[in-house]
Amino acid sequence: MPHDPVPMTKEGFSKVEAELESMRATRKVVADHIHKARQHGTSQNDAEYDNAKQEQSLLEGNILHLEDILRRAVIIDEEGAHHSSRVVVGSRVKVKQGRKTLHYQIVGPPEANATEGRISNESPIGAALLGHSKGEEVEISVPSGIIKLKIIEID
Repeated sequence: MPHDPVPMTKEGFSKVEAELESMRATRKVVADHIHKARQHGTSQNDAEYDNAKQEQSLLEGNILHLEDILRRAVIIDEEGAHHSSRVVVGSRVKVKQGRKTLHYQIVGPPEANATEGRISNESPIGAALLGHSKGEEVEISVPSGIIKLKIIEID
C-alpha cells in the first residue's frame, strides 16, 4: 500500500539513500542531453530529443519512488530480531524443505534479493514464516503448489 511503513535494515536504508543521490546527480546529465538535442532542432534529432525526455521521465519517476520508500522507511531492530523466539522482520531463519536446508533473512520488499537469501516479508514464504517458532512446520502455497518448511533455527 502506498502509505504503509516499509521495513528496512540500516544497511538497506543506506543503499537506497546512495542510489537516490546517484540518481539526483544524473539529473544534470539528462538535462544536458535534452538541451543539446533541442539545440540541434532537426528532424533527425527529434528521436534523440524524445529519448532524452523519456530518460528524464523514467529518472524522475525512480527518484520519486525512492524518496517515497525512504519517507515510509522503518528501521528494523535487527538485534531484537536475532533474539526473538518467533520469526519477525529482520530474523535469519534456517529451514528444512525435504532434504534441503535453506537459509533466509526476512527483510522489507526494497531489500529482497532471493539469490542472497533475503526474502520479503510480503512474499509467500516470508509472510508464512512470520510469527512461527523453532520446530514448527509451515505449509506455504506457492505458484508451483504447496511446500512444507520446518523451522530449524531462528537467529
